[in-house]
Amino acid sequence: MKNVDHSQTILQLDKVCFSYTSEEVIKDVSLAIHKGDYVGIIGPNGGGKSTLLKLMLGILKPNNGSVRLFGKDLDDFKDWSIIGYVPQKNYIEMNLPITVKELVSMGRYGKRGLFRFPNKEDEQKTLQALKHVDILEYKDKQVSDLSGGQRQRAFIARALAAEPEIIFLDEPTVGVDIKTQKQFYELLRKLNQELELTLVLVSHELDVVAHESSELGYINRTLEYYGEPEEFLKGKYFHELIGKGGVHH
Repeated sequence: MKNVDHSQTILQLDKVCFSYTSEEVIKDVSLAIHKGDYVGIIGPNGGGKSTLLKLMLGILKPNNGSVRLFGKDLDDFKDWSIIGYVPQKNYIEMNLPITVKELVSMGRYGKRGLFRFPNKEDEQKTLQALKHVDILEYKDKQVSDLSGGQRQRAFIARALAAEPEIIFLDEPTVGVDIKTQKQFYELLRKLNQELELTLVLVSHELDVVAHESSELGYINRTLEYYGEPEEFLKGKYFHELIGKGGVHH
């Protein structure tokens, strides 16, 4: 694992609380993500993983506490093009009659504006993103004709096309087979190490996340653990979890 520049904090949560109704889903969560980190967030179903991700992205606003991106409060943060997001399966986009290249070029909207035609640089960055995820050869295929694994790569390429500094991924391997999953995680490792991209991955796959990520967060309403995956695996948390049947392993 390369040296992470811990002097640069990309995302800071401070005592964040959130509830959809009267019941708190996220309680007093504080954590910092630094440039170059590969953060895996795990936890039981209903433990608040996806809610936490939405709070980090500003899709939801905390009831209490603060979220800061690149040193700015979410309300003041404007440079959303440097934030990449790969959501859970997006059925609408999967069935749109567009090519892979067209899908990926959508990632450039934040840079050029929605109604401006792509220029040479947009074209170049789109092709580069396809190359980074090894699907350049499928650029003219319809998105709906891709396999599950290829489709996931296309959505990552779309995020990459915007030249982000951090990419958030929400359960990205749901519904793809083990071999495809393995290749997908190899790709994420490459993006983290070679492009020095900061990654935040929400997953229920403890064994994969523990071996791939540089930091691991375990959330069950509160953040019960945040630190090195090795420590988590040999610590009391892990044994308690396995005892409760709280994670997939």
